[in-house]
Amino acid sequence: MSMTSICRLASALAVVAVLAGCASPNHRAPVDDRVRTGSTPAAPITSSQPVRLPPGAENAGKPGYYTVKPGDTLIRIGLETGQTWRDIATWNSVTNPNLIEVGQVLRVVPPVAEAGAAAAPVVAAKPITSSRIEARPLEAGKPASAASAGAKPTPPVASSNAASSSAASASDARDTSKDAKDSKDADEPAWIWPANGAIIGQFEEGKRKGVAIAGKAGDPVVAAGDGRVVYAGSGLRGYGNLVIIKHTGDYLTAYAHNQTLLVKEDQVVRKGQKIAEMGATDADRVQLHFEIRKQGKPIDPVRQLPAR
Repeated sequence: MSMTSICRLASALAVVAVLAGCASPNHRAPVDDRVRTGSTPAAPITSSQPVRLPPGAENAGKPGYYTVKPGDTLIRIGLETGQTWRDIATWNSVTNPNLIEVGQVLRVVPPVAEAGAAAAPVVAAKPITSSRIEARPLEAGKPASAASAGAKPTPPVASSNAASSSAASASDARDTSKDAKDSKDADEPAWIWPANGAIIGQFEEGKRKGVAIAGKAGDPVVAAGDGRVVYAGSGLRGYGNLVIIKHTGDYLTAYAHNQTLLVKEDQVVRKGQKIAEMGATDADRVQLHFEIRKQGKPIDPVRQLPAR
């Protein structure tokens, strides 16, 4: 090998040695870490922006307000709170009843009632109703009417005994009337059965919110009491074609699974009026699912309806 070749080979080996040294663990090229110490990460920048809360969130947990849960609709909320969906929409300025969101807090009592302005008439009305009920036994005994008609008074001793006897009879009558009335609220309607079939499903607290009444497709469904239709449609899942009626006081009745609806919203109906025809919408067989609710809470219809 010539001297020139040897020199070239030595130069090449020197270059390889230099490259190998640069690639060794002790001579790696530095990594450019773009997240430098002291720099502000991206996340804190976005977290400094205000978090959007659902409408009405400041009222969550307050009496008279309801927090929307998954699957809720205004119709369902109205049924659960004893109000009409239209009233709830009005009280909360909801222009589109289909646009409510989970976590939204809705007012479910009238604004005036919440302030206490409407509470006084309700309290004052109860003694008036009670006094009329208590007056009936006195008319039946007629001790007062005879005296007012100018009947000849009896001798003092007999009169005293008669007065005591009359007072005791009146007291007993009032107690009997009161005991009978205590089983029903003064403002509760005098219900009738909405259909003639047998009960095939009993009310169960926390499970079944009403009773199921058997029948044939097309059988009449009638209003259980006087009232106003606050909903007629099929927008509540699980109820099929549904009618909801608002009655006196805080009572609602619901009639579900109908094949045909014969009334419209805001229509006034009378007790016994045909409002629908029995069917099987959203049900596995023909039946009427019937509910009675007070202030939105389901109560056992069998305990409220007359004995068959």
